[in-house]
Amino acid sequence: MSVKKKPLVVVTRKLPDSIETRMRELFDARLNLDDTPMTSEQLAEAVRSADVLVPTVTDLIREDVLNQGEARLRLIANFGNGVDNIDVAAAHARGITVTNTPKVLTEDTADMTMALILAVPRRMIEGASILTDGKNWPGWSPTWMLGHRIGGKRLGIIGMGRIGQAVARRARAFGLQIHYHNRRPVAPRIADELGATYWESLDQMLARMDILSVNCPHTPATFHLLSARRLKLIRKDAYIVNTARGEVIDEDTLIKLIEAGEIAGAGLDVYEHEPAVNPKLVRLAKAGKVTLLPHMGSATIEGRVEMGEKVIINIRTFLDNHKPPDRVLPSML
Repeated sequence: MSVKKKPLVVVTRKLPDSIETRMRELFDARLNLDDTPMTSEQLAEAVRSADVLVPTVTDLIREDVLNQGEARLRLIANFGNGVDNIDVAAAHARGITVTNTPKVLTEDTADMTMALILAVPRRMIEGASILTDGKNWPGWSPTWMLGHRIGGKRLGIIGMGRIGQAVARRARAFGLQIHYHNRRPVAPRIADELGATYWESLDQMLARMDILSVNCPHTPATFHLLSARRLKLIRKDAYIVNTARGEVIDEDTLIKLIEAGEIAGAGLDVYEHEPAVNPKLVRLAKAGKVTLLPHMGSATIEGRVEMGEKVIINIRTFLDNHKPPDRVLPSML
């Protein structure tokens, strides 16, 4: 009796061991054990040879990569919630299904956002470096290393989806007043629960907030949503936190405004040209003006395993000729 051939699944980066083991059990899984990012040529070869591709945010699956003639690829099961690394419209036009891993990173990302909301005004990283970088700490003083309290301040959330709402719940517990800008208002019951004020005009909200949190996805419509013009609307004593995507902010202008004292500071987990980080941001971090993290917002063991489990469910559902639960369509972006 012939044995049914397992589908070839190419995984572009190192995933948690438990997920890789399960993939090897279920599929003909080609893993990336040394975690070296794949080149565009290697991605193109995967499109030609694989039945399923499992990319991450670092893999750019553009139209030229997908345009491989007699390609075998039928499913792109993205290991991540955001799909700005994939040309979804081009994939859809070629009959390739795209899925993502929503709803598993909400709490982790919101936790990190709240950590930055606390860390930046209270100068936590700057203070910690006094003890770890060989600097002389003279001891406690009534006027040394003073930051700002966050209780009673206004937090403006840009993007009130699942993560934005999770940030709002945490922030409200710390006594922040919740404001938000979104494509449309949230349901009245959610607004009442969070005590949230909706701003249809992003410009008007920016000019009135003490802290701003970027929690919207990166799409063509949100590229440089915080443009040079809009960044100049922000108050001099306000802070910006971004755990979404670096491309949402005009990073060069943000740097210039912080250098000039026109914005008080920022907490950034994402960057416009990742993995490159602007050296000027690093200098600002050393000067205590910004807090920088290396894209750690969703970096928990539990979150990564849950992402992998969603990828497997999407693949198995697709291979069973059903619609995957996390299918992404161009109309959704």
